[in-house]
Amino acid sequence: MAVGSRGPRPLVLGLLLCALSLAVSQGGKVLLVPMDGSHWLSFSGVIQQLQQKGHDIVVLAPEASVHIREGAFYTLKTYPVPFRREDVLASFIELGHNAFEKQSFLQRLIKAYKKVKEDSALLLSGCSHLLHNKELMTSLAESSFDVVLTDPFLPCGAIVAWYLALPTVFFLNALPCSLDSQGSQCPNPPSYVPRALSFNSDRMTFLQRVKNMLIALTENFMCNVVYSPYGQLASEVLQQDVTVEDLMSSASIWLFRMDFVKIAPRPIMPNMVFIGGINCANTKPLSQEFESYINASGEHGIVVFSLGSMVSDIPEKKAMEIADALGKIPQTVLWRYTGTRPSNLAKNTILVKWLPQNDLLGHPKTRAFITHSGSHGIYEGICNGIPMVMLPLFGDQMDNAKRMESRGAGVSLNVLEMTSADLENALKTVINDKSYKENIMHLSSLHKDRPIEPLDLAVFWVEFVMRHKGALHLRPAAHFLTWYQYHSLDVIGFLLAIVLGVAFVVYKCCAFGYQKCFGKKKRVKKSNKSKAH
Repeated sequence: MAVGSRGPRPLVLGLLLCALSLAVSQGGKVLLVPMDGSHWLSFSGVIQQLQQKGHDIVVLAPEASVHIREGAFYTLKTYPVPFRREDVLASFIELGHNAFEKQSFLQRLIKAYKKVKEDSALLLSGCSHLLHNKELMTSLAESSFDVVLTDPFLPCGAIVAWYLALPTVFFLNALPCSLDSQGSQCPNPPSYVPRALSFNSDRMTFLQRVKNMLIALTENFMCNVVYSPYGQLASEVLQQDVTVEDLMSSASIWLFRMDFVKIAPRPIMPNMVFIGGINCANTKPLSQEFESYINASGEHGIVVFSLGSMVSDIPEKKAMEIADALGKIPQTVLWRYTGTRPSNLAKNTILVKWLPQNDLLGHPKTRAFITHSGSHGIYEGICNGIPMVMLPLFGDQMDNAKRMESRGAGVSLNVLEMTSADLENALKTVINDKSYKENIMHLSSLHKDRPIEPLDLAVFWVEFVMRHKGALHLRPAAHFLTWYQYHSLDVIGFLLAIVLGVAFVVYKCCAFGYQKCFGKKKRVKKSNKSKAH
């Protein structure tokens, strides 16, 4: 009996192994080339879901990465770079500190230029070391990846994909200087599409359109210092002439972490997919520590305060001004802050080194969100319907804050000029004025009313590119046109030449006819007059 009972077991095990091997064989290999900092944090949901679907994910990152570490859902492959982790961390800290320095516009512009130049040189050196690491590049080529998933803010991933002859999926919020529009060949008219750092809405006055046009005309020059060296590096490595626009236009699919709840309506291309709110995962239960804070807040609830992953401490004077304002509201404030504890910190304000931001915002007792207006924070505020007090510091944060303020979802303050009273009044306004809650809930309703979740949509398109080795059928023919063909200048010139030619021939015919018909009569009259004399 015992022997007989063992009979079916090998068969069952064999069937299970066959099923498992079939599932594994259907899984693909994804090479992920991310950018460090907050950009990396956006990939977590996509990585996890791809891994759960049977795909192998290899993350390629420099040894000096600050946030990119070993994970359960991917294999981390690092490469040596000519800088240390401390250098990158110092760069992040300096960026945060610069945002709180009071300077004239010219001083700020010069300092920003120097900072951008230093940071871009650092990142470029890391990319160069990767591409010239022959052993690693050979290993990647032999690994038979199906797709490269990368953030094009750092074009290194696009160069790697080109080198490996693999289809690419770009995963991004936006690119400076309209490089995303140039790379996707998407129309980007300055008459109603506001440029980055213009602080314009899509309904611009004449002077705002002048400002928008000036930015559109000069933005390529401003970004040249950062991105043009990648074209030179790509040309060297790939042994052919490659421009930055060529690198940007290599994407099969563009996954944009935004949607039209946050940005103004604009033209889009077939290979552009909007996955705004992908970081708004379902809220998880809070730890006992944070639950106790919320329960102790009583009927007034809590306020969540975070300036993002790159800014955790601020100048003492400004910290004391903020602490003074926070102490004048009845809500309990959970403040992510690792700097020196302000001496005037009130009892209602709790400093924490880390907080589960999305989970706290999803709690029914959360009344307001103080944020630096990064894309993650803005979308978590929208997803959970929490009015915001926005303190933008750098980059696209100013534009994000302006858009949310124009939609009545929050109040924006200049962190350098605001006083304790300004912050106090802003908090009381968004908490007590019901219109802010109504407006953000309306935006939240619009954002969530969609046929498929952003994370599922992102994973679908990555797998689509893997299955079909790209998405050439979505690639517009504009990529194959010269600039004058794109704007039909050759056609306009040709038609204009025909019109002018026809007009010239008609004019000559009319002149000839006039000469034949009236020229003889004039000559006869003249000859008669001469005879009479």
